[in-house]
Amino acid sequence: MAIHRDRTMPHITITLLLNLLILGIGQPVALASELPPLATVAALDVPRYMGRWHEIAKYPNRFQRKCVADTSAEYKLKPDGRVQITNRCRMENGEWNEAVGVARQIGDASSPKLEVRFAPAWLSFIPAVWGDYWVIDLDPEYQLVAVSEPRREYLWVLSRSPAVGHDALAALLERLRRLGFDTNRLEVSAHGKKQG
Repeated sequence: MAIHRDRTMPHITITLLLNLLILGIGQPVALASELPPLATVAALDVPRYMGRWHEIAKYPNRFQRKCVADTSAEYKLKPDGRVQITNRCRMENGEWNEAVGVARQIGDASSPKLEVRFAPAWLSFIPAVWGDYWVIDLDPEYQLVAVSEPRREYLWVLSRSPAVGHDALAALLERLRRLGFDTNRLEVSAHGKKQG
């Protein structure tokens, strides 16, 4: 006599458990597909955006997992109109980690949508090496900015100084919530050591 084992029950149980873990038990969570398309700021003055920005908070991500403090990004306009990006952070052992990339504007000269690439230049013809960099919130003085991408999987809050006033940050976080971001996921970035 052959014994028939129902393999669908464990699959259903595992799927249900994963859904509960992902969505949170008893808490409604909006999925990215349910949100309206991500809006950007109306325009970006790229030359004014250049210079150093300090990371204030971010959604945790795999490519910054070694960073423990003093994360910043330096933007420099290149003669060809592209932007050189130098990301730096301090690692657990006290040494600096640095990544140099390039950004290009998508659209006209005031477009807040850019693409960034940290892969070698000879791979730049492959669309997959370019990532979206959308400026979604920017104060008029170009002192505090939020950057993301269409799927809302990544989020960075950057400032010209390592510290941001409570009111300005609270107002930005509220605007981000209205754009569909879970601000509870943000990881605050540590600062305190001088950058060389």
